[in-house]
Amino acid sequence: MRPIKYSVPESEAIEIVAVRAFETADGSHALWSDADRAWASRAAAEVVGEGAADAEFLAERARLALGRIGERFPVILRAVRALRWRSWLPGTIAVFAFLGGLLVDRIGGGQRINVLMPPVLALLAWNLVVYLLLLVRLCLRRRGDSLPQPWRRAIGRIATGLRQPHPGAELGVAVARLTGDWSRLSAALHGARAARTLHLAAALLASGVLAGCYLRGIALAYQADWESTFLAAADVHRLLAIALAPGAALSGIPVPTAGEIEAIRAPASENAARWLHLLGATVVAVVIVPRLVLALLAWLVERRRSAGLAIDFAEPYFDRLLRDYRGGPLRLRVVPYSYTLPPAAANGLERVVARALGGNTLLTIAPPVRYGDEDALLDAGTRSGSGDLVALFNATATPEREAHGAFLQALGQHSGASGRVVALVDEGSFLARGRETVRVEARRAAWRELCATLRIGCVFADLATIATAGSSGASSLGEAASALAGSLEGHSR
Repeated sequence: MRPIKYSVPESEAIEIVAVRAFETADGSHALWSDADRAWASRAAAEVVGEGAADAEFLAERARLALGRIGERFPVILRAVRALRWRSWLPGTIAVFAFLGGLLVDRIGGGQRINVLMPPVLALLAWNLVVYLLLLVRLCLRRRGDSLPQPWRRAIGRIATGLRQPHPGAELGVAVARLTGDWSRLSAALHGARAARTLHLAAALLASGVLAGCYLRGIALAYQADWESTFLAAADVHRLLAIALAPGAALSGIPVPTAGEIEAIRAPASENAARWLHLLGATVVAVVIVPRLVLALLAWLVERRRSAGLAIDFAEPYFDRLLRDYRGGPLRLRVVPYSYTLPPAAANGLERVVARALGGNTLLTIAPPVRYGDEDALLDAGTRSGSGDLVALFNATATPEREAHGAFLQALGQHSGASGRVVALVDEGSFLARGRETVRVEARRAAWRELCATLRIGCVFADLATIATAGSSGASSLGEAASALAGSLEGHSR
């Protein structure tokens, strides 16, 4: 199945991802009932009307659902707030970078400028290294797909009020899933934001350094000199001619000659005005202007990515919601193998399918296929293109590759290029005989091994128990529905 990706604005995408994480984590529908889910879809359809785009319907449904979910479970809203981008963060970082630049010369100390080791030369070297790394990264075209794991844990703790939910709690699972899903979806967007923030901060840091030098130069008399154990004046001249070449070209001030440099060797010195102008022009040419250009480019990329995050609406979760909205049913055919389904088990099967795939699913239960009679599949209506198929087995039967395996293979051949096949094992009769836990697990392992060799999902359910309205039936219903939905998703063609 080819993915169908839609571009969704960031503000809507995070709400869609949050509601998906909550609804998929609540597999038993104990926190968010079927009635709640139906209400969200129905209310969203009424707001957007018929014929609205898929993204518009899903965004409205997420907005309405998140509002009601947030009233009941504030932890979900805290998670969403923790993951939203703080627009004030880049400006704050830039201001502190500028203030830090103002203090650089003060940290360096004194009114003497050593032309070989001023903080400005270190600033130039650092930025050149950054440009080199950016060039290497561009050539390698490497880009991470998610936030680092420590960031995910930190965001999760903030979102849950610095209290980690119990590992088995559905709310904790929802927050963890939301954090992971959003970090993967927004990784490229946050990468552009980080680049914009860092480039802007670097430009303002350099601006602060220059501003501090010139402001103090008004009230103080800076003197330029140099000293070195290993370098002669000619060596210093060659070094500075390279380092200050951009500033000399921009300002028109020539780099001092080797003789002029020899004349200011410590303890001698001279007024540092021309050196400050050369250094300042070099910083503008090498640091400030390129960094501002890079920040502008990153901002343009950020705007484009923020306007449209790609979400795959072909996922079973979205497919079910959109199918209910459009009114087109999902066709699912159940083919029992050497098993006549009792009425109670048939009711349980209907409940499992409705919970897993939505109420707008067209379920058909074909006549049972006799043991070893795989050719009857055509008579059972499983021709190519008829939709997804569920092979229904009785757990009292021992799985055999020559019989049950051959049936699954034949079913896969008749499912078509876009169809999906899942094995559903009804354990009702098997468990009713009071089987020991060891024997139950051994029988499940045998069925899993057979399905694994054929790369087909395997789901276990006590359909008769699920048909009841008790708490045990509700729990079994949630587990079976989650397993069926997951198997159809994991084994899509």
